[in-house]
Amino acid sequence: MTDRPEAAAGVTDVDMTGQTVLVTGSTSGIGREAAVSFGRLGAEVLVHGRDETAGEAVVKEIERGGGEARFLPADFADVEAVRTLADVVRGHVDELDVLANNAGGYFRDARLTNLGVEYTFHVNHLAPYQLTADLLPVLADDARVVTTSSAAHRGVELDLDGVGSVDDYSGMTAYQRSKLANVQFTAALARRFDAAAGERTANCFHPGAIPGSGFARSLPGPLPRLIQSLDVLPFVPSPADGAATLVYLAVSDRVADTTGRYFSDFAPETPTAAARDREAQRRLWQKSADLLGIDEPLADTTTEPDPPQVG
Repeated sequence: MTDRPEAAAGVTDVDMTGQTVLVTGSTSGIGREAAVSFGRLGAEVLVHGRDETAGEAVVKEIERGGGEARFLPADFADVEAVRTLADVVRGHVDELDVLANNAGGYFRDARLTNLGVEYTFHVNHLAPYQLTADLLPVLADDARVVTTSSAAHRGVELDLDGVGSVDDYSGMTAYQRSKLANVQFTAALARRFDAAAGERTANCFHPGAIPGSGFARSLPGPLPRLIQSLDVLPFVPSPADGAATLVYLAVSDRVADTTGRYFSDFAPETPTAAARDREAQRRLWQKSADLLGIDEPLADTTTEPDPPQVG
């Protein structure tokens, strides 16, 4: 167990001075731990969340450690809020070195967003897709995009025709499908980065089962209390442990040239066949743009070959 993600990731000697990092969903849990870690390494950290009080607390923690930070609010279920977030980031930085698409969650109740999209799919996939697309103009030539996925992507397939419906809703199935979308999105983004002949990379990861991450809040019955009670046990992974692979993918020289991969515990793993399906990745990319009413991002690179995805 660790209390410093950068130590577990083996990057304590990395100096991020002069770099800017945006960590979405960084007012608590894994995102907070990653944001504070980047601050200790010298980066300017853009802290994102919905709770201003919690966000300012993270900013102050980073500043107490000698770092620089700023809180940027946005509701990921709101297209205009995400667009505004991107506008503020573009106005604040010349270049963004790391985009950590970490915001998301498990949502028990069936509902649609104002866009008419199932809430979990919108928050966990569509919003980070939109934010990444909107930030393309300021992503540094060697920027790293790291997306928090999950081993929960296993065992499901993604029905894009059903993302506008909550019929027969299952919170867990919706969560699993959104995490599958994260892996497919990462592979599609990496393919487009690679075809553009730049040095930008895109990877995703499974953070582990972290009781302190806040994931359990919306689970039914007594499960939230039961899972949260495990957090006090010394052998149970902490949010800092969960953030370590995120920090590793964002910082380590060992993965500077790695792209389009799914990681767990610092190591690449082979995701499911559904996650590796390139036609499914292409459909998701196009469907996401259609749902948002935007031009397909990086569309001029889609005829280029995919980067390898081996286990």
